[in-house]
Amino acid sequence: MEKVSIMVSEKPVVIFSKSQCCISHSVGVLLHDFGVNPTVHELDKIPVGWEIEQALSNIGCNPTVPAVFIGGKFVGGANEVMSLHLKSSLKPMLERAGALWV
Repeated sequence: MEKVSIMVSEKPVVIFSKSQCCISHSVGVLLHDFGVNPTVHELDKIPVGWEIEQALSNIGCNPTVPAVFIGGKFVGGANEVMSLHLKSSLKPMLERAGALWV
């Protein structure tokens, strides 16, 4: 979990994904549409991907991808991100994290 904590603390928005996951891609597109440039870690393309995936599972991310962190905090997967967007809560969260320039 320490490795995940370090990775998510370095950037305002971090997505853990897999290269062939269309849901992860959709979350990334939504964030790009807001003007956010998320850091994306594709677990199937990095050597310690299985270790990170296990850590994500341990914090309650099921399925493990996409796993979205905003401002260093675990937001959830696609359902949670879309729900925040529909409630108009996503943009303010991104602004507080410094991911958007208003």
